[in-house]
Amino acid sequence: MIKGLSRTNAAFAHDVAMAALSFLLSFYLRVGDSIRAYPWKLIAVYDLSFAVIAAAVFWWTGLYRGIWRYASLPDMLALLRAVTIVMLLFFSAMFVMNRLDELPRSLPGINWLVLMALLGGPRFAYRAYKDRGLGRILERLDHGGIPVLLIGARDGAAMFIREMASDPDRLYRVVGIVADSSARVGRDIAGVAVLGTIGELPEVVAKLDRRGERPQRLIISAQSLDGATVRRLLDMADALTIPLARLPRLTEFKTTMGEEGLAVEPIAIEDLLGRPQAVLDRQGMRDLVAGRRVLVTGAGGTIGSELVRQIAACEPARLALLDNNEFALYTIDRELQERHARLPRLALIGDVRERGRVEEIIGKERPELVFHAAGLKHVPVVEANPVEGVLTNVLGTRHVADACRAHGVRAMVMISTDKAVNPANVMGASKRLAESICQALDLVESRRAGGTRFVTVRFGNVLGSTGSVVPLFQRQLAAGGPLTVTHREIQRFFMTVREAVELVLQASALAMSGGAERGKIFVLDMGEPVKIVDLARQMIRLAGLKPDKDVAIEFIGLRPGEKLYEELFYASEKLVPTEAAGIRLAAPHTIDYAMLARSLDELAEHARERRQERLLALLATLVPEYAANRASAPRAAGA
Repeated sequence: MIKGLSRTNAAFAHDVAMAALSFLLSFYLRVGDSIRAYPWKLIAVYDLSFAVIAAAVFWWTGLYRGIWRYASLPDMLALLRAVTIVMLLFFSAMFVMNRLDELPRSLPGINWLVLMALLGGPRFAYRAYKDRGLGRILERLDHGGIPVLLIGARDGAAMFIREMASDPDRLYRVVGIVADSSARVGRDIAGVAVLGTIGELPEVVAKLDRRGERPQRLIISAQSLDGATVRRLLDMADALTIPLARLPRLTEFKTTMGEEGLAVEPIAIEDLLGRPQAVLDRQGMRDLVAGRRVLVTGAGGTIGSELVRQIAACEPARLALLDNNEFALYTIDRELQERHARLPRLALIGDVRERGRVEEIIGKERPELVFHAAGLKHVPVVEANPVEGVLTNVLGTRHVADACRAHGVRAMVMISTDKAVNPANVMGASKRLAESICQALDLVESRRAGGTRFVTVRFGNVLGSTGSVVPLFQRQLAAGGPLTVTHREIQRFFMTVREAVELVLQASALAMSGGAERGKIFVLDMGEPVKIVDLARQMIRLAGLKPDKDVAIEFIGLRPGEKLYEELFYASEKLVPTEAAGIRLAAPHTIDYAMLARSLDELAEHARERRQERLLALLATLVPEYAANRASAPRAAGA
């Protein structure tokens, strides 16, 4: 607020100074060097009187509600009105006092033009500087279109207002703005008033309703509202029975600014769960990958495919994709062909459970970086198939890690999960053991010159990943419901896949720059956990329906091995912040690799022979926190 006042005062002082200067300049333009014949005290009195009248008029007409950065035609009209009033008042007063005997009769017209130039010029020069050009300064005034209320009084609002004003066939008409803070309330952006704050939204809508301008849609123009604020807006929009939408984010404008203008999009589930974007060292991420040979395992999965996209954008020397799912591998390979046709790449079918195939691929491709995203991740499926879970998540990780060591890979980055913390199921226990392998090897390799760096990154659920709750709810909504939730109190951490992968690359770059101790685990900041039942209700409302009325929510009970709450780190661990926002270091206990290797050999033998009970008993020994109810697990034949 203080900052806003100081800018207002500076603009006011500028305008008063320009008013005083305009009178002197106009007088000189009219009489030239003859100005010396006039008593300087007389000129000073006239100039001071003009400045005082101008100051009063400028403040009274509300000239400072506008923001210079968004100066446009409405602001020019406001200036024109204020300058005209100043001229009428001053020269009328002078006429009454001395019938303008001491002033040239043509002075008012000259003074009007000079003052308009001195007030309008700096405003539009500043706007041109901010907009990098004059092409979009003047806006057309029009009153057609659906009335809308913008949420957010910053660049996004100004861009939308200008776009609508310049479109003769515009769909929307902005009737007001609400801000995310009180600093801009009472001011204008491109002639549209900032009517209140987000918390005052119902009162603002009621005020517009009384004026006959009730908005038919609320549009979020702010780029950085957190998920809690968007959820609050959704609640208020629901109570007001007004649809809520958003403008595309700045990174999406390229694809939404087509021949039909700027699109307005419905609120997505990502907006409800969003957090302010962490500041990333993108140059460090690029330096990690650029010009290097890279291999991604599980390249066709949700995390793997996003890793492939972001790595490809960093211009590696060569990119190898490994997956055991032919269609998923084909899909991401074709996407690379379309987006990065010149990037040398190879799509490889293979399973990390096959040591020989892993050795062959890494031996031939000679990657410098390996991102290990392959794994089985669905708790109920792995709980019903524990041997397969151990073969993939534990032994597959060991196969990749051993091949990386043998062939001099610079770094292996393993993707882990919050289910590895205090695991209550086979999936979580197998991922915790995979973490232990990478931790132990990272310590072993730290003693060897040029040893492989093993980096483990742990995070929670990825929003919209294959088989996760959001696609499930979307399918259930399409079928008319009900939406099935396992328990009223169940909570999960969520993160978008893009954000998760960006932070994985950031953590990897940090590790490779020496910004983290060996044997530690990188933990991504997932924000606050979300209740799944709240997520279900919000998705129903986003579909324009009412929970428990149009679509039911059904509670079906916890599945085998499922926990009510997930954790990102152990309570005994002291999280250490890193140089990168959104990434912390955890230090779970480590196991001596020589001892671990013998146990892993035994685990591999149990898995090959399908000895399920022995495998689970050894898994529980290696991961003491593992507390799954083994008696409820299905028994495989021959166990």
